[in-house]
Amino acid sequence: MQEQWMKRWLIGVKQLQQHLEGKVIIFDCRFSLTDPGEGLSAYRQAHIPGAVHLDMEKDLSGPRGLHGGRHPLPDPEAFTNRMRVSGVTRDSLVIAYDDNRLAGAARLWWLLRYFGHSQVRILDGGIKAWLAAGLPVSTTIPKTAVPGDFLAIENAAMTATYPEIKQSDRDNASVLIDAREAPRYRGEEEPIDPVAGHIPGAINVPWQQFVDVDGNMLPTEQQRLVWQKLALSPSPVVYCGSGVTACVDLLSLAMIGVESAKLYPGSWSDWCSYPDSIIETSPHS
Repeated sequence: MQEQWMKRWLIGVKQLQQHLEGKVIIFDCRFSLTDPGEGLSAYRQAHIPGAVHLDMEKDLSGPRGLHGGRHPLPDPEAFTNRMRVSGVTRDSLVIAYDDNRLAGAARLWWLLRYFGHSQVRILDGGIKAWLAAGLPVSTTIPKTAVPGDFLAIENAAMTATYPEIKQSDRDNASVLIDAREAPRYRGEEEPIDPVAGHIPGAINVPWQQFVDVDGNMLPTEQQRLVWQKLALSPSPVVYCGSGVTACVDLLSLAMIGVESAKLYPGSWSDWCSYPDSIIETSPHS
């Protein structure tokens, strides 16, 4: 069972190397929350041959508003166009990689599934694993591909909205998971958003514990041990600061067979944008 889930959502460097001459579409999802241009700069310096860069702010997120968080979900039409010009068809195998412990790659993995495309894998270990294997890199920007026929169709069942989160808190209807680092969850520090703390009732399950420092997902059974400590509802809801790193928790849940988990896209940055939102700082027992 462990190998089944690993193979379903992850791909190794040797496997990817074998796919390079095929119809696989590779996306470089490197990004930095503190430096929006860092990902593109790193891509231009060296990337996996044939890879196309996706910008976290422009391609993997929609325009910001008063509410909705720092990384709202992209508009379906805009996402459709971005995938099509990159050559993605309805049956393309898409590979995502990054250099940030899979956070950017997991965001694309989740978005593609949300928009109806399940043929997506994450490069385990990211570009670090590719380089460590001594495989070639490129500085060549791929020419415009033959347009694909990808079509983004939203699956609202994969998300939870602000009103739903508020109602769920009152009803205790589902388990709410905060994927941020423990100090941010406890409200001891907040380096990005204007308010510190967490959503009432949320349980802290930091995303970094599922990925080692080199960007490799831990064995499924180790991940399962973490989740087994919690009384998960059938459809737990996961959030982080802005809906990016929470996708690593969602990947981990999918790898242990919990594919009904939901993302709160706006996450903490949306929650704290409402003046009447209740803020907690003490851990949920």
